[in-house]
Amino acid sequence: MNMKQITLTAVLGIILQILALYHAHAAGVAEEPPMLEPLVQSGELPPMSQRLPEQPLVVDFEVDGKSIGRYCCELRMLMGKTKDIRMMTVYGYARLVGFDYNFDLKPDILESIDIEEGRIFTLRLRKGHKWSDGHPFTAEDFRYYFEDVANNENLSGSGLPQVLLSNGKPPKFEVIDEFTVRYTWEDPNPAFPLGLAGSRPAYIYKPAHVMKQYHPRYSDIAELEKMAEEGGYRNWSAMHTVLGRQYRPENPNLPTLQPWRNTTKGPSKRFEFERNPFYHRVDPTGQQLPYLDKVIVLTGSADIVATKAGSGESDLQARYLRFDNYTFLKQGEKTQNYRVLLWRAGVASQISLYPNLNVKDPVWRELFQDVKFRRALSIGLDRHELNEQLFFGLAKEGGDTVLERSPLYKEIYATNWAQHDTNLANKMLDELGLAKRNPSGTRLLPDGRPMEIIVESAGESTEQTDALELIRYHWDELGISVFTRSMQRDIHRRRFLTGQTMMTISKGMNIGLATPDLNPEELAPVSSAQPNWPVWGQYTETGGKAGEAVSLPSAKRLLELYRLWRKSTNKPEREEIWSEMLEIYSEEVFSIGIAREAIQPVVVNKKLRNLPETGIYSWSPTAFFGIYRPDTFWFEE
Repeated sequence: MNMKQITLTAVLGIILQILALYHAHAAGVAEEPPMLEPLVQSGELPPMSQRLPEQPLVVDFEVDGKSIGRYCCELRMLMGKTKDIRMMTVYGYARLVGFDYNFDLKPDILESIDIEEGRIFTLRLRKGHKWSDGHPFTAEDFRYYFEDVANNENLSGSGLPQVLLSNGKPPKFEVIDEFTVRYTWEDPNPAFPLGLAGSRPAYIYKPAHVMKQYHPRYSDIAELEKMAEEGGYRNWSAMHTVLGRQYRPENPNLPTLQPWRNTTKGPSKRFEFERNPFYHRVDPTGQQLPYLDKVIVLTGSADIVATKAGSGESDLQARYLRFDNYTFLKQGEKTQNYRVLLWRAGVASQISLYPNLNVKDPVWRELFQDVKFRRALSIGLDRHELNEQLFFGLAKEGGDTVLERSPLYKEIYATNWAQHDTNLANKMLDELGLAKRNPSGTRLLPDGRPMEIIVESAGESTEQTDALELIRYHWDELGISVFTRSMQRDIHRRRFLTGQTMMTISKGMNIGLATPDLNPEELAPVSSAQPNWPVWGQYTETGGKAGEAVSLPSAKRLLELYRLWRKSTNKPEREEIWSEMLEIYSEEVFSIGIAREAIQPVVVNKKLRNLPETGIYSWSPTAFFGIYRPDTFWFEE
């Protein structure tokens, strides 16, 4: 969808919503959730008609193929660690604007968004919309964030978040009225609405009525420091940051706009999320969503999630489940009250190898930066054998690129240098001057050392460990010895940034379901978290204050295209940029993809309704379960 169409679409949607709600209430269909009725009768809560915005978002059940549900019940989910409660924000997927089933952006929390010239964004809120504690959600929440948080060096030491910068410049922020704010940049900022819609969204608002009590502009600094010390925080700014986290909802006293609100103060192994009585969405009959009264998040060890799910201890589970759990989970269907659905993973490749083009060793750095070497490594892999052994042949073999469901897909992107050809790979390596071998058959580097690649991982996937056993055999036929090392994620990231890591094995990129309007940042060196060019990425993200400037012409072109995308004003222009970037990335084999669209098991209670039988399980743009709207899931009696 062209972003300028959003306003018109919103207007038409509002008309349909008003008609739907009129007929629903006229027919007396909408009812109070039973768990809220005592609170309404006692006067502690206003009735539903006063809790909803004047124009709530009516979810289109026909498009989503859903059925009208009923209020009730608790849904249990298992998580591997306490910080995983952030998945409630991901799954809940209430966003200012969000992706629909077709991966188009639509207003959600916002009533509308008007975009002019790709650089002027006018955001209109829903009148009467309230935080979960009943306080009005207004422009003041946006003003507080922009002026008192984002532009406060104590709270935002690194400056404004990237989503609020265009060409490195901040926007002009305006409060138009109580329900309207505007952001104006000198240059286009297509990344802005995407940041609002992300699985980890850019929060450009905060509940000002709560957070002001922790801010020295509105409270006495001495009292704040005393409060921080008593609470165990380093200072007032640390207290403000921790208590104001919205993505990881640890603070039960912080109101939310999500479908469920946390009521449990940690540390705990059991977090209880209750329905948000002021949530802004309704079903076609006018019933306020969510249908589910509560979501219970049980935390423990990631290693036993599959076992517990197979014992019927989760009503909806995909996180921490792998394809190799499928047989065990399927057996549990016979005795437990669940089904196992087979969704597809939405990452560009289920397993990818990332040569570190910034590795400190100068000999290896020169090799990894040579496209012929990367291509030889790629065609030296037998992806068919990997698919058969790891995924029973059910995945699709190919490179690390967009999937067939992406409107940007071209078969050449997936097949570029993905054929298995050991003879050609050996020939290419010989032509690179690597023909000499030691008595054991291992090739020798130009300086005489044996060609030994150490592949590192974060140690979180037995799937990757199994893949490396086969990869070791495949590359042994090329005269390359492979060794493996696993470590904690934080340590691993520090190692590849400092050039100690030669190669990383991990998931592929999150661009599997990319559209022209999605940010192509994964295809260019823009972040120190990218294992294939972390030092170049660090240089970009710090504006040259750290890292090294991109030196490889093809990677430099990708960075130029990324910056052109950041300045683009229309979809055809963005599509052209994406196409060139995908072509360069696949031709240059900057990451070596192995298997695509692998099977993702989803364990679901037999009585749970409105979850699709088949779906795409990915971080972006689906937010895992998010775009399938868990607020519409319900239990049959």
